[in-house]
Amino acid sequence: MLSPDDKRFIIRLVPGAEFHTHRGRIRHDDILGLPLGRKIMSHLGQPFVVLQPSTHDLIMNVGRSTTIMYPKEIGYALLKLGVGPGKRVIEAGTGSGALTAALAYYVRPDGRVYSYEVREEMQRLAVRNLTRLGLAEFVEFKVQDISAGFEEREVDALFLDVREPWLYLAQAYAALKGGGFFGALVPTTNQIVGLLKGLAEYPFVDVEVAEIILRFYKPIPERVRPMDRLTAHTGYLLFARKVQPGLAGQLGVAPEEDSSQGK
Repeated sequence: MLSPDDKRFIIRLVPGAEFHTHRGRIRHDDILGLPLGRKIMSHLGQPFVVLQPSTHDLIMNVGRSTTIMYPKEIGYALLKLGVGPGKRVIEAGTGSGALTAALAYYVRPDGRVYSYEVREEMQRLAVRNLTRLGLAEFVEFKVQDISAGFEEREVDALFLDVREPWLYLAQAYAALKGGGFFGALVPTTNQIVGLLKGLAEYPFVDVEVAEIILRFYKPIPERVRPMDRLTAHTGYLLFARKVQPGLAGQLGVAPEEDSSQGK
């Protein structure tokens, strides 16, 4: 729901229940079974607009105890990893479950997400978040150290959101199917360097490094301009594809030369 001051409220509707806000109470029965996109009044006479939450809304409202992966990275990662209905995807670590929720949403109804996390308390939080969103049934949550390897084989995609992803490339390679999609998120450039060096030791091709910058503008016709606050850097993304041993070197491309040299 949207309030008059553009605050968003996400609620799970239950017959007979009430939603309490600083602008008054709203009965769930006044929403259930009625069209969306309409106005509803609280008991204090304050108007709200009833809307179905988007996947973006759900992800940004998960309970969190750590920084989550932002939708601007998640959306690009879903496309780069080829995530869709019926796909089998591994992620590590689970964290608060923001990426887990997006993966589960898009592999439905026949796909599966295998989510590894070494911290049991974080896994419990993610399970609560996914259960609240109605997506937990599409995820197998595992409290395990991935240094021992992944239990699954021939998965379609694998994504690492861990401190030192280059330490687990052998495990990732073993779990992926031929041509499978590999991805990772790290916050610093020195971690990207470590990951690139690690990837060079394994049969991966089509390597890409990207940073997603998203800038919002004030949606006011008389004064359209950038918003005063900007969430700038949140992480670097790296993607690659698994190939057969010995093939990566045959497809290697020489590093791009610095165009400023020789001038």
